[in-house]
Amino acid sequence: MNEQKILLVDDEEELRRSTAQALELAGFSVETFSNADHVLELIGYSFPGVVVTDIRMPGMDGMTLMQKIRELDTEVPVILVTGHGDVQLAVKAMREGAYDFIEKPFTPQMLAGVIRRAMERRSLVLENRLLKAVAGKRDDIEARLPGRTQIMVDLRYRIRAIGASDADTLVVGDTGAGKEVVARALHDISARASRPFIAINCAALPANLIESELFGHEAGAFPGAVRPRYGKFEHGRGGTILLDEIGSMPFDLQAKFLRVLQERTISRLGSNETVPLDVRFIATSKVDLEAEMAAGRFRADLLYRLNVATLHVPSLSQRRADIPLLFLQLVREAAARYGRDDMAVPAEVISDVAQRDWPGNVRELRNAADRLVLGLDNGGRQAEEATGLAERVADFERGVIASALVAHGGSLKPVYESLGISRKTLYEKMQKYGLDKRMLITEN
Repeated sequence: MNEQKILLVDDEEELRRSTAQALELAGFSVETFSNADHVLELIGYSFPGVVVTDIRMPGMDGMTLMQKIRELDTEVPVILVTGHGDVQLAVKAMREGAYDFIEKPFTPQMLAGVIRRAMERRSLVLENRLLKAVAGKRDDIEARLPGRTQIMVDLRYRIRAIGASDADTLVVGDTGAGKEVVARALHDISARASRPFIAINCAALPANLIESELFGHEAGAFPGAVRPRYGKFEHGRGGTILLDEIGSMPFDLQAKFLRVLQERTISRLGSNETVPLDVRFIATSKVDLEAEMAAGRFRADLLYRLNVATLHVPSLSQRRADIPLLFLQLVREAAARYGRDDMAVPAEVISDVAQRDWPGNVRELRNAADRLVLGLDNGGRQAEEATGLAERVADFERGVIASALVAHGGSLKPVYESLGISRKTLYEKMQKYGLDKRMLITEN
């Protein structure tokens, strides 16, 4: 569970500062905002906290903010701070879903009490969601889809919730973002985990054999069909079928596949008998299927049947703060895969990786990690190039500290505690090696 947090929104600077200070003294973690513009970026299905907002503010007011938060998650507690004349408005907001309201002037103790109750409620909501989603099963989704940005935390929560159901799912995202990883995760935490996972690349199926590949055929169904053959759909019975890049499926085949989705039966080529099909379908797409539908290349009824549940896999450009930590994990995986010792990635390499664009997303980043481990990447000087023992030790120490800074999001206390050194020693070594946490941690 993430650290519980209060998002405090008030355009009055003095009141905002004094309220935040009082709440921090009461033991809360507080993030303050002078307006509502950036608050919604932090709200999601797994947001582990409470929003406290003034009603009267320039731009987006507190009522509008509450409504937009409820569009993202109806169970995020929103506490409204009201002036004397706003009490009637606040009562109306309570009917519309606000958690509570506090009238100015208020004591810090009163506000803290309301917040504690709201925090307890939010914790129960998140715990219940998690329990329902995984039904007591442990999973490794965070290792498969690492990232501390809110968009990735929300994705993992949605995977757990949808994976526990049997709903057909559409997974959309850019090339290399990890759509098949998401599909595999959905299968592996479902009740179908012990059954087949059949991946079908719709773009690579031969046009003249596509129906036979999917539906199977009887002997004599077409020239060369000497014996009956199961299709991929039948091979997946009881399990999950992934239709990769479904936007590439020929238009005439889309109608036949729609019938399979609706009736959960198939007929092999050359046969009039129907075969029951107990499968879950997951489809992926890198193209906008609604645009394809508008252009007449994708059936509207098929799209509406497919996207019972939809997952959006973010590109690296949408979660830039995750790039350094993700790169370090990919380096560790590459070292294990190639039988190499763990390596300390130089700080300048991490900084360069964090600032570069990655149009190929995780796939491109993984290739860069592989090249670094294999010594094929000239982007960073490796420790082996250092000639003297002292220089090698310094390179190693610099890389360890840089990696720890990235792993802990630039927060210094867990860094010096995990390394077993004092705060003063950490500062001195950061200065010695020219390490600036702002260079290593990329903001969203």
